[in-house]
Amino acid sequence: MMIAEIPEKGMTLILGGARSGKSTFAEQTARESGKPVLFIATACAGDEEMAERIRRHRASRPAGWQTLELPMDIGCSLQTTAAGVIIVDCITLLVNNILLSLPENTSEDIVMEKVRAEMDELIAAQARLGGQWLVVSNEVGLGLVPPYPLGRLYRDALGRANQALAQKAARVILMVAGIPMVIK
Repeated sequence: MMIAEIPEKGMTLILGGARSGKSTFAEQTARESGKPVLFIATACAGDEEMAERIRRHRASRPAGWQTLELPMDIGCSLQTTAAGVIIVDCITLLVNNILLSLPENTSEDIVMEKVRAEMDELIAAQARLGGQWLVVSNEVGLGLVPPYPLGRLYRDALGRANQALAQKAARVILMVAGIPMVIK
């Protein structure tokens, strides 16, 4: 992998489709850094399949890594850390969690404001705490237009979150079939 292309400080946004190798790349980069790692997991176990996925992910992480399970409010929740590397996995589920926390008929403007505020807080936390941040998210702009309103709202909200993070990131990596491609 092209680990040398990842800055030792600042945010690296790692984008890609499902099973493109995003999380594996972030974890390998963190392992190879030799620094203390904080892993921020955004997944919620909504059903048994997801609960099993979460169990497998927990078990696969090195024992020395600190893990925080934060479905939302990452920037506000993270006040200090001794970690040199922070992995946020993933923005895809974070945006999902925001969307599902709101009443069903919430306006698009309010959804977008909540997502923007979450990204602003995450970016502010990275600036405040420093270190190397590896932020994982799905790239949703390459697929079909979802056939239902909630799907389109989700795609738009995640796309805007990715844009906000990419604008502030020192590096943006697009993963395709396990191959990292530097796009910024």
